[in-house]
Formats: sequence, C-alpha cells, structure tokens
Amino acid sequence: MTQDTDYDSFAEAYSTENETSLINGFYERPAMIKLAGDVRNRRILDAGCGSGPLTKALRDRGASVTGFDSSEAMISLARKRLGAEADLLTADLGQPLPFAEETFDDVVSSLVFHYLQDWLSPLQEIRRVLRPGGRLIMSVNHPILYPWTNPGSDYFKLTKYSDEHTFNGQPAILTYWHRPLHEMTDAFAKAGFQIEVVSEPPFSADAPPELVPPQFEGRESFLSFIFFVLRAK
Repeated sequence: MTQDTDYDSFAEAYSTENETSLINGFYERPAMIKLAGDVRNRRILDAGCGSGPLTKALRDRGASVTGFDSSEAMISLARKRLGAEADLLTADLGQPLPFAEETFDDVVSSLVFHYLQDWLSPLQEIRRVLRPGGRLIMSVNHPILYPWTNPGSDYFKLTKYSDEHTFNGQPAILTYWHRPLHEMTDAFAKAGFQIEVVSEPPFSADAPPELVPPQFEGRESFLSFIFFVLRAK
C-alpha cells in the first residue's frame, strides 16, 4: 500500500510481537475469524496479509486464500509460515490489483486502511475483484482513538499522525490517517458496498491473564479497533 510506514525495516519484530499480543493475537485476529464465519471452500483474498497469521487461520478452516502485502519482508515471512506452495505476492493496495474481476468470494483486510489517505480507489478495486454479493471484512483504528489520545484535535478533520511503538524490543514508528466515521461509511457506499455489521468486540476469553492490563480487569471490551462486514452490491 502507498504509505509512510516502512514495515520492511521491522517486519520480523512486528510479526513476532503480534503472534501472542493481546491486541493482535487475542483481540483483532479472533474477531476477524469470528466475523468471517464458515469459510469452507470459499476463495478469499487477504489484502495486506503481513506475515500471514490470518491467511493461515482461514486456510486451516478450509478456505482457499491468496495473500498480498506491499512489504517484501512480510511476504517472505508469510512464505516461511505458509510454505512455498502458498499463493502470495507483493502488491500495493493503492494501485490496481493483479486479479481478474469477480475472482473472490471474500476479501479480508486487517489493520490496513488506516495507513491510506485515499480509501475510495482501494475499495473500488476490492469491489472489482469480489463477486456480486461477496464480502469485505475489515478492521481499522477506531475513529475515537486519535481525538481521545490527542486532546484538542479535530475529530472531523482528515489528519495524518504518527505513533511510536516497540515490537519485540525494536522501536518503530507507525504513521496513520485519522478519519471520522462518516467518511469511512461514505467511502463504502461510493465504492458499491452495503454495511452489514459494525463491530466493537471484546477481547478473546482465551487471553492469558498476564496479558490483560490491570485497568482492563473485570471488563469485557476496550476501544482500539472498529470492524466492518461489507456486502458487495
């Protein structure tokens, strides 16, 4: 994807950290798998597959999965995870996708779109490669996060911002685009999608207690990401 975050520079550290992290391993990924439901014999595109954990989970559940990512380092890690026979390629969600029209039953996109300034063109490309009635299942940063963590900022303004993170001991900077909820839903409609589900799920009940911060004890959920299931009209 066309973005300012260089995942090649910290791909292995990011992948290792997120295998078992609360946010990814026991919150985002289980939520995506649950929203996908029964995927047996479905042809799925994992758009922005990273090192392939969701690709593998869907494949293990009987789907035929193609994955792509803009980071060559991530695709290399995905090949190690999924095997040489896996259908993986390097591609940019900000550019035309190398797939024929109506190729896939579903597209999944985990934590990808918040790196993109423009949503309409990528959504239109995803709509093109989906069969009529197919689904786009996606997660992005919750739109409340940026104004919540940056008091005084304008919730309604499309805003580029960066956060510092540490993944498996390695520092990294992630650069995002904040957009209000109505801009997300406007883009969905313009690209030819109908919203079926908006989800703000709890973290997994399987999360090890030592991963749950003290302030989350006794709570079932917290705001970090927002999830959508969209139907191609």
